[in-house]
Amino acid sequence: AFHQTMPAYNYMYGLPYQYYEQYHVRKYGAHGTSHQFVAGKAAKLAGIDLQNSKIITCHLGNGSSITAVQNGKCLDTSMGFTPLAGMIMGTRCGSIDPNIVPYLMKKENISPDDMTTLMNRKSGFLGVSGVSSDCRELDAAIAEGNERAKLALKIFTHDVIKIIGSYIAEMDGVDLIVFTAGIGENNPRLRRRVCENFGYMGLKFDYEANAAPGDDKVISAPDSKVKVMVVSTNEELVIARDTMHLVLGNQE
Repeated sequence: AFHQTMPAYNYMYGLPYQYYEQYHVRKYGAHGTSHQFVAGKAAKLAGIDLQNSKIITCHLGNGSSITAVQNGKCLDTSMGFTPLAGMIMGTRCGSIDPNIVPYLMKKENISPDDMTTLMNRKSGFLGVSGVSSDCRELDAAIAEGNERAKLALKIFTHDVIKIIGSYIAEMDGVDLIVFTAGIGENNPRLRRRVCENFGYMGLKFDYEANAAPGDDKVISAPDSKVKVMVVSTNEELVIARDTMHLVLGNQE
């Protein structure tokens, strides 16, 4: 529901309009509950007015998505009609040239269902590395000199950088960047590599804070023009709150 505030120019695809009308083909996004929660939580912890802010939330895990949150509402998000779109993920390919799909189906003589399985369950970190869909296992493989594992994480890192960069441009700036979920909360190396690309806009990174253990912390320097935080997500709490509001609303 959080992504329902996206404007049409962000959720529509350049397909014939009839497919939107007939089959509702458009961007829907995913992880909305998580993005909503961490944007609000991080803004509060950082002393930022959520209703007058530009926030980018990075839900990075086995499934990953990034959302541009402007004035407390979703402006854009990286997942699409399905959770397959966006950056490379654990077993998902992320956004690819659509013509690759019929090309591989013909070359490999596979069905639409098999192609869907290939893109969703056999691609991503697993497909590129040939090792694992788990970021921690890729790190171990990299330590042993595995170049394909290194490539998989490099693709992921640069996908994150490019999406964040595009949302900064879309919002004409950013006040706060938030990392959450399994990789976002537990991979300081990824956070460092991502944030080092935004020094040009006054983001100053606190390397010690980033490497230190602990939840819900600021990892940008005090004089940074852009705040960066690591915040633990709690999707269940948002669902519980929304349910309570619905129940109380029906009682009134």
